[in-house]
Amino acid sequence: MNSHRYVFVGGLHRSGTSPLTRMIEDLPGIAGITDAPVPEREGVYLQGAIPHTARHGMPMHFGTDPAQHHVEGSTYDTLAVRQRMEEDWSRWFQPGTYWRVEKSPVNLLRTRLYQQLFPLAHFVLIVRHPQAVHGAVSKWVDLGQDASVDHWIAAHEVVAEDIEHLHHVMVLRYEDLVAEPERYRRAVAAFLQIDAPALDDPPLADRNGTYPGWRMPKHQEQALERWGYDSEMRVKPFRPVVRHALNSVRMHVHRVLGFDA
Repeated sequence: MNSHRYVFVGGLHRSGTSPLTRMIEDLPGIAGITDAPVPEREGVYLQGAIPHTARHGMPMHFGTDPAQHHVEGSTYDTLAVRQRMEEDWSRWFQPGTYWRVEKSPVNLLRTRLYQQLFPLAHFVLIVRHPQAVHGAVSKWVDLGQDASVDHWIAAHEVVAEDIEHLHHVMVLRYEDLVAEPERYRRAVAAFLQIDAPALDDPPLADRNGTYPGWRMPKHQEQALERWGYDSEMRVKPFRPVVRHALNSVRMHVHRVLGFDA
């Protein structure tokens, strides 16, 4: 077994995976992908074990593509795949660090496979209001409002089911991250069992207001209740998902976030 562990970051396109990954990379003892000639330093482009093309990771499409939902026992659940991924990724990470963070949107649907390939892996997933996601990706994808929200809901129903199979996963929201970045930075550090000193970083820009909200059909509103989202870009209180094999770690993360364990 290798001496390092992986932190896999995932989320639909424009959900905040990039600022979240930069935050994690700045924690002590964590290495990110550097100097890679790929979009947004996404590790999925740097490995040849699992095919990935523009069609595999299409914004507002991959989340409902069954071929992109990789789980334990599937075609890619082999030692050869693990070894190839390690070999392909190793050159892009600073050697000697305990944690390696790899961010790709499609990680959202690969958690169960990656846990099988890398049993000590941790997953940090991020969600963002589907109306904001629609607005942010509309420059790339010609998809109507209702269809965009339906895709978001369907993708995250898969995520909610997959979470039940994971040992180490944290799910947070973009809106909470930009509202209280230091609070969530400390929470992620606690999740990874990293002693991170307090910082007074500049706030992250909340870009949700850039996009218009609208009244959604009742069935969409009901489906979004579990994530604390509502029509007109409204956001309700939400308790981040925290699962960890060590109960003490889970309780510590909740204390950092200010929730009862």
